[in-house]
Order: sequence, then structure tokens, then C-alpha cells
Amino acid sequence: MATTLRHIADLNTQDLHSLQGQLRSEYDGLRARSLKLDMTRGKPSPEQLDLANGLLALPGVGKHLSQAGEDARNYGGLQGLLETRTLFSCMLGAAPDRIAVSTNSSLALMHDTIVWALLKGVPGSAAPWSHINTQSAAPAFICPVPGYDRHFAICEEYGIRMLPVPLTGHGPDMEKVEALAADPAVKGIWCVPKYSNPTGEVYLPETVQRLAAMHTGAPDFRVFWDNAYSVHHLTEHRHELANILDLCERAGNPDRVFVFASTSKVTLAGAGLAFFASSPANLRWYLARAGKQTIGPDKLNQLRHVQFLKDEDGLHRHMDAHRALLAPKFDAVIAALESRLGGTGVATWSKPDGGYFISVDAMEGTARVVVELARDAGVALTPAGATWPLGRDPHDRTLRLAPSFPSLADVRAASEVISLCILLAAAEKHSSQPIRAEN
Repeated sequence: MATTLRHIADLNTQDLHSLQGQLRSEYDGLRARSLKLDMTRGKPSPEQLDLANGLLALPGVGKHLSQAGEDARNYGGLQGLLETRTLFSCMLGAAPDRIAVSTNSSLALMHDTIVWALLKGVPGSAAPWSHINTQSAAPAFICPVPGYDRHFAICEEYGIRMLPVPLTGHGPDMEKVEALAADPAVKGIWCVPKYSNPTGEVYLPETVQRLAAMHTGAPDFRVFWDNAYSVHHLTEHRHELANILDLCERAGNPDRVFVFASTSKVTLAGAGLAFFASSPANLRWYLARAGKQTIGPDKLNQLRHVQFLKDEDGLHRHMDAHRALLAPKFDAVIAALESRLGGTGVATWSKPDGGYFISVDAMEGTARVVVELARDAGVALTPAGATWPLGRDPHDRTLRLAPSFPSLADVRAASEVISLCILLAAAEKHSSQPIRAEN
């Protein structure tokens, strides 16, 4: 279809109508196939989960003692086993004594630290964060966009104002971040600094340095450093990230950052480990709060992870096996977008070197239409707007594609549908003859 390879803005009326007819015919053919494909969430595939099946036989009968002789079957050990903290210290960029190991969900840790800050404050707080919640100044968070919908959902749940700041391809626009952070009501910023969700970008060292050293109006300002994709590479090049804990300490702001990570997409998504890392003062604060919630985490799970992965090299080998399964799926999405949309001017997209998502910017004002068209053709996508606070993308253009869970064949099929829907929505926007799926 030669016309689809031309820039859509260059098409005359006759060519545009011809293109619409071709696309509509093709789209109706796809609808007739009654597809049922899902590209909504970044879940590991069954094949990825199978990579960690060895965990199910561990630690084994009689293998329940830690290296220090602790009985992992019993209560206690709120901070987590030393060998577990040591194994993951490189992934977290923190010394073992500055790490706490929790149950499987880093999202739960982020939720709890927000709630504890609202109720109790954090080290350096003059009062709990909720005490500034007045009609004139509710607590606020800086939210790089497009971003992670579950971060935004936590803020929305607890009445925290969200202040969007655009990502630049190398992290958030720091001039805008610094300007907003000068307000004492602004208590923190969400960051997914490596292979960001959904753009895949890696924060530059200069960006990390500015986050660590910037002036903040709130003395208890916190950087919520969600390093969820630290070891989730899609190429042989393992991008490095500047160590924000070290930079904060050197800048005289040792308590500024809370680091979060987990093995949810490393081993077993529902039965992994989650981590909190920070300064000694923040760690004491965290353990004091956590100690009211639990007598101790699942140390048997910590033991089995150490026995299964063994060391940092073992972790990297395991992640190489993930990459072998994931990279072809990402390549398939990129290939479909480039084949169908390259040169048309209707969309741009990320080409991530890691993480779990591909971010597509469709033509402004068309993302919701694309999601509807894809749904009616049998492909479920993350709702348009999900990557913005309150689900409101002011440009209605950003789409988040999650190719990890479906089979490679299904990813290829879904990518063809998505590419067609993006082009169809753009053609509709350029034409006075709307195209809609018939119900």
C-alpha cells in the first residue's frame, strides 16, 4: 500500500480518501478475525516465570539456617538476612547495612512509606505531611510524565497534588523540577530512573546530580527512586546509573532519597522480594514503622533466592535468559511500527534498551480513538491517559505498549493491529469523513 508510506500531511484529498478506504477495508478484515490479544500490563510471560522454577524446590529440608545460623522458619530478622542484602546490594547501589528486605511488592513499600510520611512525617519533618493539607496548600509530588500509573494512583488515593513535569529522554526537565521543588508544600518526586516506565530512558549523571543537590523548600523532601528495572536489559549493553545515595550524601542531603526495587520481574512475580534502601536515619525510620506491621519477613524466601541466584554473576546470567525471551518481542513491535508508520509522520516511539514497555506518541488528539479501535479489533491496550496523573493526557497522544506477556506470535499480530489503528486514527483526524468501528 504505497500511500501509507507517504507523510500523511502531504496527501491530497483524493489520496487521503483512498487511504481511508484501504485502511477501513483492512481494519474490517482484522475485526472479522475475532482476535483476543492483551498488551495492557508489563507481566512476565509463563516462559519467564519458568526460568525461576528452581526456586520451588528450595531451600529444601534441613536447609533453613542462614549463614549466621539464624532459623529462617522463625520470627525476627526485620531487616532481612545479611546474605540476601549482600546479594542485591549491587542492584540497589547500597551497602548491605543500608538495605531492608520485605515481601514481594515494592509497590506496597512505596504505598506504606507515603502513608507513614503523611501520618508520622519522615526524618527532618517538623510535622506529618498531612498537617499541611489545607485548602490552600495540600502536599504535592512532582510527577515526571509520561510515568507509572500506580505511582499516580497512590497520590490520588491520599489527596496528594500531582505536578506533571515532562521527561526529556534523559530524565525529567530539571529546570521545571527545581522550580517546583522550591515550594515548601512539594514533598517529593517520583522517579523511575533506569529504563523508565514507559519511555525506557536512563537518567543522565547530570540529572541524578541535580536531583541530589537541588534546593528544596521542604527540608523533608524525598526522591522516591523506583529502580524497578535496574537489571532488566534488552541488549548486551548494561546501562549504568549514577548512584544517587552517594551523590545525596556528598551534596549534604543524605536523607533525601528512598530507593525501592524488587525481584518481581526477576524471579516469581507473586513470590519475590522487595527492597528499601536509604540513609541510616531513613532506614531506622522505616524499620520503626515496619516493626509495628510485622514481626519479620519471609526469610525462607530470602534464603531460596540466595541459593538459587548465588551471586551477582548468577543474577546477571539469569537476566540474560530473560533478555533472550523479551528482546525478540520488543524487536517485533518496533519492526511493525517502523514498517507501517515509518515516514508517515503520524507517530513516534521509543526504542528502549531495557525495561518492560514501549512508549508511542500517536498524533495529538487520537490516543483514545486508537485504544477504542484496537479494542474493537480484539487487542486490549492500557487506557489512554494512564501515563498521566488522574488519567488525563492533555495531548491525548501517549500509548503504553507492554509486549512481555503474550507469545511472540501474538505480539506480532497485536503490533500489526496497533500500527493500523494508529494510522487509521490519524487518517480520520485529517479527514472530514470520520472512520469509526461499527458496533
